[in-house]
Amino acid sequence: MNHGRQAVRGLAAALAALVALTAAGCSSKAKTGDGKETGAGGVKTGEGVTDKTISLGALTDMTGVYATLGKSVTQAQQLYVKQVNAAGGICGRQLELTVRDHGYDPQKALAAYTELEPKVVGYTQFIGSPFVAAVKSRVDGQDKGLVLPQAWSASLLGSPYIRVLGATYDVETINAVDFLVKDKGLKAGDKLGHVYFEGDYGENALTGSKYAAGKAGLTVVEQKIKPTDNDMSAQVAALKQAGVKAVVISAGPRQAASLVGVAAATGLRVPVVGNNSAFAPQLLGTQAGPALEKMYWFASPSLPIGADTPTAKKLVADYQAAYPGEGLDNGIVAGWTAASVFGEALKKACADKDLTREGVDKALLTMKAHDAGFGMTHDLGDPEAPSSRESVILQPDKSVPGGMRTVRQPFVSDAAKSYTP
Repeated sequence: MNHGRQAVRGLAAALAALVALTAAGCSSKAKTGDGKETGAGGVKTGEGVTDKTISLGALTDMTGVYATLGKSVTQAQQLYVKQVNAAGGICGRQLELTVRDHGYDPQKALAAYTELEPKVVGYTQFIGSPFVAAVKSRVDGQDKGLVLPQAWSASLLGSPYIRVLGATYDVETINAVDFLVKDKGLKAGDKLGHVYFEGDYGENALTGSKYAAGKAGLTVVEQKIKPTDNDMSAQVAALKQAGVKAVVISAGPRQAASLVGVAAATGLRVPVVGNNSAFAPQLLGTQAGPALEKMYWFASPSLPIGADTPTAKKLVADYQAAYPGEGLDNGIVAGWTAASVFGEALKKACADKDLTREGVDKALLTMKAHDAGFGMTHDLGDPEAPSSRESVILQPDKSVPGGMRTVRQPFVSDAAKSYTP
């Protein structure tokens, strides 16, 4: 039963070794442009910034396990850059976004980071919390480029340069369990199933479910899976035999669809709630679609793409015009939110006449009430904390834009308020 944990440890060791190797290979490089005064308004600049351009990086997954998310995040950020540049850019400079697809492969992810590191001021996305964690000490120690990851593991907290936007997986799961108790009838003495990916994401979510279960008098029945496990029949059978009254799933969209579909087919008719990365609207067109609409919910760090807000409506119209025929999902929201946060930090850094990496990060720390237009206010002033503890509960619904309907507006459960990630 320890093979999965050993594999994770082995991956962590391999990542650490590769990071050390790549860091050693580039540590002697001169930081070209660092600290020079430019002619464009006397603004101090460093890596990734010239008189005419501000270069940003995007380390994404468009061919691996999170391909759907990666594509939406990236296209939303490309749209943001296009619109900002059309309006004159930032600080008299045009934004340039360089995208690298790592396919959720550790070596490709770290190679892409190392390639772009000398060329960009920071990263508007980095998908894959294990990969972000692997470069964390390097980012903090020598690189100091701002990273806004599409990953919500609590292990990423504490860095002034790697900033989690929204609730971490443990906080999000605590809120999800609160929904099961308050809205779905889960009560003290009941058993709560939790199906989760081995590694950083799933185990951080499990920490949250265990904390929430302790507060609510529940017992957690664990089912650990691998990202390559796509058929949840065995897990459903085990949970059914254990007599669970509800299930949390911290995995990918494919696993969530299998879990709900098999549960419905075998008579385990209990509410299932997932983390924000455990749903994609494309699932509604599969055989599991009807079951997902009846018995599945998921927690999100923002209102959905189909929300009734001016920002959401404009983004939907602009995105559909830029990418006709493409589906709508919350990856668009995540990508746009991160890009807008980075853009606002650049504007503040420009006002302070310091577009170095340190200047951009210092500017970010002053953003204590950033509203990206999707129902949440982000406090980026404390590196030790996620930018928000709020969650929104969404339900799959193919009749609404983006296939997601809000059933519980932004909230923080009492258990989440008292919890320290």
